[in-house]
Amino acid sequence: MTMPLYAIEWTRPKLDEDVVNPFADFYSLDFGAMNESELRRLLNGNKRPIANASDAVFTVTGRTAITIHTGRHASFCTYFNAFPASYWRRWTPVRSVRFTAQVKGAGALALMRSTGRGLLHPVETVPIDSPQAFTEVSVEMGMDGLLDGGFFWFDAKATDTSALYIADACWEVPTAQRPNDLHPFSIAITTFNRPSYCLRQLRAIAANADVRARLDTIYCTDQGTDHVCDQPDFDETADELGTQLTYIQQANLGGSGGFSRGMYETLKAGTSAHTLLLDDDAISEPESIIRAVQFADYCNTPTIVGGGMLHLDNRTVMYAQGERVDMREMRMFPAVGAEYNHDYAQFPLRDCPKLHRRFNVDFNGWWLCLIPTACMKQIGLSMPAFIKFDDIEYGLRAKEHGFHTVSLPGVAVWHQAWHDKDPGRTWEEYFNNRNRWVCALLHAEKPSPIMAYQMAYGDANLGLRFIYSGIKLRHIALRDVMRGPQYMLDTVHTQLNTVRELRKGFSDTDLKPNLTDFPEAKAEFEPHAVPKSKAAVQKECFKVVLKSLISRTDGTHDERPAIAVPAKDATWHAFQGQSSVLVTSADGNSASWCRRNNPLFRKQFMRGLYLSKEFFKRWDRLAAEYKAANIASVEHWEQIFRNPR
Repeated sequence: MTMPLYAIEWTRPKLDEDVVNPFADFYSLDFGAMNESELRRLLNGNKRPIANASDAVFTVTGRTAITIHTGRHASFCTYFNAFPASYWRRWTPVRSVRFTAQVKGAGALALMRSTGRGLLHPVETVPIDSPQAFTEVSVEMGMDGLLDGGFFWFDAKATDTSALYIADACWEVPTAQRPNDLHPFSIAITTFNRPSYCLRQLRAIAANADVRARLDTIYCTDQGTDHVCDQPDFDETADELGTQLTYIQQANLGGSGGFSRGMYETLKAGTSAHTLLLDDDAISEPESIIRAVQFADYCNTPTIVGGGMLHLDNRTVMYAQGERVDMREMRMFPAVGAEYNHDYAQFPLRDCPKLHRRFNVDFNGWWLCLIPTACMKQIGLSMPAFIKFDDIEYGLRAKEHGFHTVSLPGVAVWHQAWHDKDPGRTWEEYFNNRNRWVCALLHAEKPSPIMAYQMAYGDANLGLRFIYSGIKLRHIALRDVMRGPQYMLDTVHTQLNTVRELRKGFSDTDLKPNLTDFPEAKAEFEPHAVPKSKAAVQKECFKVVLKSLISRTDGTHDERPAIAVPAKDATWHAFQGQSSVLVTSADGNSASWCRRNNPLFRKQFMRGLYLSKEFFKRWDRLAAEYKAANIASVEHWEQIFRNPR
């Protein structure tokens, strides 16, 4: 149910933080550091009623039509229907907008606005008394008081004797204030063995006339062996799209290679002003595509326009609307004032003052991201990362060249969330670490002490969970970074297979589909940790690491697992004192019997310290080499595309 993103009211299950965060129960609350507003949110959090979006209040009668029932009152201060006025004020020359709607019946429309503090103000109330025919409502609103944030929206109330019908409500901006000529845009979709998902995405675009009116072509880059073109209905969809579909098959170069192919083809064609990067398995709100393109039309300078990612399995929960990068450790965090996993059903926009602030971001995830052709011409395509950090690095690179990124509210897709993944237990750990440190070399001024700490912490975290294959991949990733940029270019076709081979031979990589494929564990893990402060938990972790480094405990010869641990509890805390652990995967599809090998962990940990020392010693030289190599250039990608291996 997605209605609370559009108009308010309904009931649904609540997604608590401890469902998606395995560390939520580790830490005690620091009341001494809690301010008054945080305490009030804590006390009131469980008392807040779920936003009501039931048919008793209104009925949606069409894509752009709604009926407010007799005597009822509805608000459109929602994610998809509130106009992000402060973003238009900040990034475009627009200084006034016009609200228009077709209305029939009896009642009133209240035009509302907010400030960056989340304070709500009425602008104008328009009485409606048109029982027989639709009439137009039109209200001009000035873009003042919006530098820190603020939205525009309308509320609708029907009288006690009549329903109120609303159709085609929209926010209009003056075409005379548009600084850029209208040009078509292209869409880049890359897919790998998800043909049905990709075809669904193509169908959604084909069915939307507004999107197609501005669309040049969709560059659908198929990198798999189960091809989209072999789907039963592909020919029909391809015929419907006609020249607006360019279907390409190439070797698997990961997300960065697939998206770069679409960007490359856009540049080569020379007809589009933007390329929209769109995940194949995302479910699009087609209006989001139009909003991103129209906002880009008005931006004062060429601007990357991105959107948020809503959870596919909890569709009113926003994973992230905007993110930034902490350059000290090259990690992403929510934009200042924002948060991950915000539920708009429980906490609608109208009731969350902090969400009315305008968020500044460093990058936008490539689940939906519109990139100007001018930007691609100047800074190139994606880093040849295969997967991981390509979107982050591109946003940082663009920013350094004067191209800002805007994560525009009201623009989003639904995508599978990350909480059913554990990259440390897969081959993704290699790319996550290699690309992170390449990104640091390209954009961090100098290495920070926290980077060295993070390297050691990452090894320790995997080692305490007996994921020795992950530690090996981390070390190989760091070694490969020190080989220089040419090695990254030379292995873009082959590195995935290499990494998969390197993972073999460890107990944590011996995955089986059923728990009964292993001997029954002696015990079942039961969480019983006493909450502690973050500092106390870190101190305990250091003690456990030290104990593992000096102990010779060996679980490699265990005849049965000492304990069974579900994926949710598979943190280092659950592995303490155990010789071997039967642990399920994050996606719930397999399990592995991870065995303690402290001598191996000791050897790996020391190896990690040596590699990090060498990396920081060579930092200046490596940074200069990677920057000079320009590995994301169009020329390098052209060679990659022309020379498949």
